[in-house]
Amino acid sequence: MSHSSPSPRTVFGVIISNRDFFPDQLIGDARRDVLQIFEENGVEAILLSPEDTKLGGVETHADARKCAELFRKERDRIDGVLVVLPNFGDEKAVTDTLKIADLNVPILVQAYPDDLEKLDVVRRRDAFCGKISVCNNLRQVGFPYSLTNKHVVSLQDQSFKADLNHFVSVCRVVKGLRHLRIGAVGARPGAFNTVRYSEKILERNGINVTTVDLSEILGKAEKIHADDLRVSEKIKEIDDYTSTTEVPSDKLVQMARLGIVLDEFVAKNQLDCTAIQCWTSVQSNHGCNVCTSMSMMSENFMPSACEVDVTGVLTMYAMQLASGSPSALVDWNNNYGAEDDKCVLFHCGNWAKSFTPDMKISTAPILGTIAGEENTWGALDGRTPANPLTYARITTDDTSGIIRAYVGEGQLTDDELKTFGNRAVAQVPKLQKLLKHVCNEGFEHHVVMNASHSASVLNEAFSRYLGWEVYYHQAPQD
Repeated sequence: MSHSSPSPRTVFGVIISNRDFFPDQLIGDARRDVLQIFEENGVEAILLSPEDTKLGGVETHADARKCAELFRKERDRIDGVLVVLPNFGDEKAVTDTLKIADLNVPILVQAYPDDLEKLDVVRRRDAFCGKISVCNNLRQVGFPYSLTNKHVVSLQDQSFKADLNHFVSVCRVVKGLRHLRIGAVGARPGAFNTVRYSEKILERNGINVTTVDLSEILGKAEKIHADDLRVSEKIKEIDDYTSTTEVPSDKLVQMARLGIVLDEFVAKNQLDCTAIQCWTSVQSNHGCNVCTSMSMMSENFMPSACEVDVTGVLTMYAMQLASGSPSALVDWNNNYGAEDDKCVLFHCGNWAKSFTPDMKISTAPILGTIAGEENTWGALDGRTPANPLTYARITTDDTSGIIRAYVGEGQLTDDELKTFGNRAVAQVPKLQKLLKHVCNEGFEHHVVMNASHSASVLNEAFSRYLGWEVYYHQAPQD
């Protein structure tokens, strides 16, 4: 699956730290390296110029104040901070800069390696040691920070490019979740206690939930005439998305009406994602499924979850930010024969088209036994092919007053699967251990999948910077 999210250019504040008795030339060299590597990776640098301080480095408290002032002017644009140590650096100047700037963004600490042929007084760096001192001071002050994979690494090293891309994704998740706006459309289905959540805990973490009664949405949809220009435009939009040839014309009109009103609700409230009541009021009172509209929103990076699963769509949005590709809400649904490390993921279904290239609009047979299958047009049918898999789930723990999550990776496979709806086969190392954790810790039956390997990004963003409790299943060994 290749599907990249359109996102604004990442902006990093850069602190190039200097120690006065080390060679000054190293600062100028590091500055050039920063500008080059950032340009190659689409990152914008905000840093002092050689006219602001000696070679643009941060060495004294006066330098720290100048750097902090620059950062404060750009605080609304800065996504993270890169601390560069071309030599030992001045740990106090680094922490002073960050304290005065008060950005509250992720911090990555990099240190250059020494050359064994250049360990004389005039050419040595000692950044190997200086990095430990900087991290010690950051920890004393209480600033969370990230590390490169190698303790010392040149900015030009391929390993650092991977570190930089990882850190960009972490910053994107942290920034995106701290000001997230979720729309909750309707009440959760009466039988689904599993999707309960705490608005107050989410609000304390910067996540707003805007609610609307489903009757308002359905009422507005019914008032839209079938010959309204918006209806024909929405039907064309649906037809361009996937084939509608099998859908009865009156059901297609109902799907379009509902889609129009949902679009207006999202735009009016400047929402990033939605969780929608879909079981069984929409079918009984409007005569169609909302799955197609939800799939279209998710494909366009405005994820939508069914059954008013607010923390489910929060997870979808986080995973989308981490990977740059759409996510899907699924059920941990079935065992796959006798294979302990495989299972079936399923929904009836509303997955983004990225997951189901062969999808078509259909009915929902299970829901149809309750609401009448003729009232379930709009569900999607399609099989997800083999892909990388990241899975995750965020939940609010009301008893403890915290947010908890689990993350992990595996593979989506092409194993045979004879069923309907949106469906996939997942292979997860030590799946039985994971499922015990899900059950023992009282997580929901819904999980979120993404066609990427981005669990480490989610783990770092959630635990290090958002302060959430995270279980990383089968985390790679350090």
